[in-house]
Amino acid sequence: MTAQALAARSVELPAARGVVADALAHLLRSRSARGGLISLGFLFSIALVAQVIAPFDPTSVLIGNGERPYTAPCIHALGCAASQPEHLAGLDQNARDEISRVIFGSRVSLFIGFTTVGFAIALGVLFGAVAGYAGGWTDNVIMRVMDVLLAFPSLLLAIAIVTLLGVGLTNALIAIGITQIPIYARVVRASVLSVKELDFVTAERALGASHGRILFRRILPNALTPLIVQGTLGIATAVLDAAALSFIGLGAQPPTAEWGRMIGDAKDQIFTAAYLIFAPGIALSLTVLGFNLLGDGLRDALDPRLNR
Repeated sequence: MTAQALAARSVELPAARGVVADALAHLLRSRSARGGLISLGFLFSIALVAQVIAPFDPTSVLIGNGERPYTAPCIHALGCAASQPEHLAGLDQNARDEISRVIFGSRVSLFIGFTTVGFAIALGVLFGAVAGYAGGWTDNVIMRVMDVLLAFPSLLLAIAIVTLLGVGLTNALIAIGITQIPIYARVVRASVLSVKELDFVTAERALGASHGRILFRRILPNALTPLIVQGTLGIATAVLDAAALSFIGLGAQPPTAEWGRMIGDAKDQIFTAAYLIFAPGIALSLTVLGFNLLGDGLRDALDPRLNR
């Protein structure tokens, strides 16, 4: 074959995509990932413009003009009298607009998820990387501590930590973060153990590179794929755990608009004012579902054995 023919064939070949572009293409082809992205995109949009779209201040007590605690939803488009104030999800026990509190609660839930997982990942990566790279007694000490933390149910351990630190959203975030550290430490340790035996790491070691350079510049960047997936799924777990702590009064405190707290405050009126539970419950469910779907899509997109 002549050189011109080879050149013509090379022109016909599709351009190679980068790793990020390839993973993104596979992610967008996944139905679960698309569903998760749509759900989370909607949530992020609401949180971003909450100040604009919320009809009332989430902490304002709306008493007057016929408004009172436990007012049922009133939607003018569905036949509610125009003389009555419109409240899409009714008023809660303190005569606060429920839909406004749900909208502002999206900010709190996203803050909880990303802050808690960020804290857990930072410490988990450090412990797991050091344990996997150093090995020996260092590995045994670190991982046995992680095993002790994993021996307790995460929610019960979080309750115990909040009890020691004190009631409040900040302490609840710290407690949830501590319970998630072992998960990320074990994930990173397993990745480091497999990557550190590869040829390019051996070459770096033979060239005299320092342990810190080998670990943080060579091994960790090639061991982050499972961490990304686990972190996405961990956000959903953190949001649920924070809602559970707030539900029993150990997390967010009044007047903070947090979905778990809203459900906990309305639980005694489930048969008389169920609408107070539906709105925050649906919002919480869609948020957790969105992160879980996105995590499943990321797992498939970032694993070359599954994305073909």
